[in-house]
Amino acid sequence: MYIARDAENRLQDFARDYPVVVVTGPRQSGKSTLVRHAFPEHRYVSLEDLDQREFAESDPRGFLNQLTEGAILDEAQRCPALFSYLQTRIDEYQQPGEFILTGSQQFGLLSGITQSLAGRAALLTLLPMSYGELQRAGKIGDSLDQVLFAGSYPPIFD
Repeated sequence: MYIARDAENRLQDFARDYPVVVVTGPRQSGKSTLVRHAFPEHRYVSLEDLDQREFAESDPRGFLNQLTEGAILDEAQRCPALFSYLQTRIDEYQQPGEFILTGSQQFGLLSGITQSLAGRAALLTLLPMSYGELQRAGKIGDSLDQVLFAGSYPPIFD
């Protein structure tokens, strides 16, 4: 069951204004689920997948050329060389919301963005679910102690 995230509206607003939207945050905070729900028409590519990563590293132009209708590139920091090619692609087509990037290793992802995608990308940091998100979904325990003990990472509520 998908739990609606407060960040979804901001994510879609960014995608109307920027060609790239980058979603960062801790592992298991719901980045992949959020972007897949917000952009179901985008092709999803995980760069954790060794075959996809090898393709992106060995032929970045060919890799990007197959993504003609927008794409979600999950764990984008796994292929930092791709950022320069993304810059060229974005500058050529200038299509808002074309690429949605996710990554949990913030330093690697952010350094690539500031070097290659500055001014072309919006950044959204996604934290684990808020009390309000859990409350709206009916997932809050009976006491504050239960909430604090369980935490708010999405896999707990799957």
